[in-house]
Amino acid sequence: MKLLQHRLKLMLKTKNILVPVLVWTVWLLLMTSGNRWNLFLDNWFMSVTMAVGSFIAGSTSEGGGAVAFPVMTLLFDIKPAVARDFSLMIQSVGMTAAAIAIFQNRIPIESRALIFAGLGGALGIILGLEVIAPYLPAVATKMFFVSLWLSFGVALLWMNRDRQRRLWQRIPDFKQHDALILIAVGAIGGIVSAITGSGLDILTFSLLVLAFRIDEKVATPTSVILMASNALVGFLWRLQFSANPILSDTWNYWWVSIPVVVIGAPMGARFIAKRSNIFVVRLLLTSIIIQFSAALLILPLTTHLILFSIATFLLGSVLFLSMIYGGNQRPSQKKIVRFQIQQDSEKESITILK
Repeated sequence: MKLLQHRLKLMLKTKNILVPVLVWTVWLLLMTSGNRWNLFLDNWFMSVTMAVGSFIAGSTSEGGGAVAFPVMTLLFDIKPAVARDFSLMIQSVGMTAAAIAIFQNRIPIESRALIFAGLGGALGIILGLEVIAPYLPAVATKMFFVSLWLSFGVALLWMNRDRQRRLWQRIPDFKQHDALILIAVGAIGGIVSAITGSGLDILTFSLLVLAFRIDEKVATPTSVILMASNALVGFLWRLQFSANPILSDTWNYWWVSIPVVVIGAPMGARFIAKRSNIFVVRLLLTSIIIQFSAALLILPLTTHLILFSIATFLLGSVLFLSMIYGGNQRPSQKKIVRFQIQQDSEKESITILK
């Protein structure tokens, strides 16, 4: 029996390295045939950035773009459109590798959220790329990113006041209107991805955790797979259908980051599978606070930008807190509350009788 278990573990490890080895092989061939090795001289900082970003992408609901976008736009003053394109391109590799690792390791996910939120996300990112993103000023795009995620952090912190709340592995009492909600939130998330390079992952994660009361350890890998699909749609759309081509600098960043993310993202996915819910929450909050603080220190704050940031934060807070309210009103949640009240009443009756 022990020998069989050992062989199964060995087979699982072998499967986990197949994708990185395949990507590395193709990457080495293309780097050599295209004589691209000199790209590391000027773009090595992106390899370092994505070493951290890919691990966070695989282990949290934030995609690699959630790290790449603020670092590129705030720290290195790279144009948001370039950072957005790079985020979509690199997540097409790293998040897809993490998604494969999730499936291989049979990490629990919410499959219905993948279908419906993924559909909405695909429609949203195409709409955002063509209609919304081109008209947002660069500095506003940067502040939009950090302010929206700050509102998400506040909502997540509020939700986790109750450590004893009931968590689900799948959406309970799934109805047709739940599918419509997933599509709608997925579309909003896709639009945000079109602006900042990530968004579908965070918004869907929020919906699953705040409204549907899904366990964070199920919502996280679900959001990772969703962002992988959204990044692929966005990358392919930019490559084939957009009027403005992807700039050469973006491709250079991409080439030097591929070998890093294909290892870091799957490592993050396996790392988080063994961690507690509160660890996931703390990790997310830490990254959100760091990003917002950096924006305040680096960006040239004007009255209009501050007002825009406050408005984004308030709208985001309304969106996320409405998810919490909606979760409290769900029939499955009310059943739990009534059951808890009944239990408390029975305990009080027993105490009185004693």
